[in-house]
Amino acid sequence: MTRLGQLRSEARFNLLGFRRSPAATFFTVVLPIIFLVIFTSIFGNEIISSTGARVATVYVPGILALALVSANFMNAAIVTVIRRESGVLKAMRATPLPPWVYVGGQVAASLVLTAIMTALVIGIGWLGYSVEVQPGAVPSLLITLGVGAAAFSALGLAITCVCPSEQAAPAITNMCVLPLYFVSDVFIPSEGAPRWMTLIGDVFPIKHLAVALGRTFVPFSEGVPLPAWRWAILGAWGVFGVLVTVRFFRWTPRN
Repeated sequence: MTRLGQLRSEARFNLLGFRRSPAATFFTVVLPIIFLVIFTSIFGNEIISSTGARVATVYVPGILALALVSANFMNAAIVTVIRRESGVLKAMRATPLPPWVYVGGQVAASLVLTAIMTALVIGIGWLGYSVEVQPGAVPSLLITLGVGAAAFSALGLAITCVCPSEQAAPAITNMCVLPLYFVSDVFIPSEGAPRWMTLIGDVFPIKHLAVALGRTFVPFSEGVPLPAWRWAILGAWGVFGVLVTVRFFRWTPRN
């Protein structure tokens, strides 16, 4: 089998593992939709007088960011830890399969999940809440999704280095991201927040992902600004994730 064929097989294997993991399925598919429905139910979907946008236009980009983080960061971490502790990675390491094929298959599967969740969240936003994407902003949206997916996939593999068991993986990954959702324009806009909260959001990558996604929805911005510096920050976090993974990633069970 060629390397490309191995990569496709590994991607299919990862998607199958995702389907068989209730925790990964819940956090990736179900939870973002629950948050979207809850927020729009609580706050309504009236037009905001100061911006001319509906309330859902604030939440759809944030929930899309949450879905991307779930599909890449949390899914990669949870599924990888389960495989490590069950001995699957150890057995895989003993085969001729190159490590980069495993990582590439994980990233490819995450990109598929990202595409599915993007279509699902935007589709629900459009059909249920009259939220639209600027046609001219589609390239910016696709770049943001691609850079974000790659960065959070790398961070998801990196966080496995501190997950001692498959039971601990969901708790640790949630502990990393849930507090940041509140200071990263995901659950609530950060405008008017205390300075220290704004600074925390600016340091970590989730806010840069959410803001970059938010710029692709009407009517928040005129033209199609390219958030290149936010892409750069996401890319830097991705490189950090790669470095940590290369240095500390384990193929054998901790227990």
